[in-house]
Amino acid sequence: MAETRVALFVTCLVDLFRPSVGFAALELLERGGATVSVPDGQTCCGQPAYNSGDRETAVALARRMIALFEPFDYVVAPSGSCAAMLRHHYPGLFAGDPAMAERAEAVAAKTWELTAFLVDVLGIAAVDSIVEARATYHDACSGLRELGVRRQPRELLATVAGLELVELAEPESCCGFGGTFCVKYPGISTKMVEDKAADIEATGADLVLAGDLGCLLNIAGHLRRRGARVAVRHVAEVLAGRLDAPPIAAPRGSGR
Repeated sequence: MAETRVALFVTCLVDLFRPSVGFAALELLERGGATVSVPDGQTCCGQPAYNSGDRETAVALARRMIALFEPFDYVVAPSGSCAAMLRHHYPGLFAGDPAMAERAEAVAAKTWELTAFLVDVLGIAAVDSIVEARATYHDACSGLRELGVRRQPRELLATVAGLELVELAEPESCCGFGGTFCVKYPGISTKMVEDKAADIEATGADLVLAGDLGCLLNIAGHLRRRGARVAVRHVAEVLAGRLDAPPIAAPRGSGR
């Protein structure tokens, strides 16, 4: 069987706030038989600049990332939003540059969100992990709507020994983070995360999981302000059985 060479795109939030997610993703990929590299020099994918209309910065960052990831068979990120940036928005950044657009298309075609890659590419049907808890799962917007990630994390979570997965009443409702959305529209964002936190508490779950750290930080902050006793974790940490790091907490000063 040919070697599967994977570039792990760690992402900014994982690097800065939750390195344990990166290590969990690495472990899951290696368990699945992939040969994983974490390329030096990876930076922000350019999504914040792109969403804010700063095309010049987004293009510069995209050029750097494309060159970095071209040598690999696949690019995998533990983030639906970052994976979606590469897959759906990089090619459009180079619409006036055919040669660069072709390179962007090639990288886009081999970019995957972590759980989708584990299930749909590596063919992993079960994980060998034990987590004794009652958990619920939030479908982060970009992974769900841009990449179609819904079935894959649930299939894997169903095989975690000791884990009971209960569904939210509205698992596909946005948590209100949306990158720069929460900065531009704080009132709307706060109402959305209030609704999400109430939905989470109503399940009686010990854990709330998702595949995007931005959502998880936003949810963690509001659950803390509510005094809720629900631990927040990235789905990769549970799938890998890596619960040595404390639950996710919002950065200080981020409360609204």
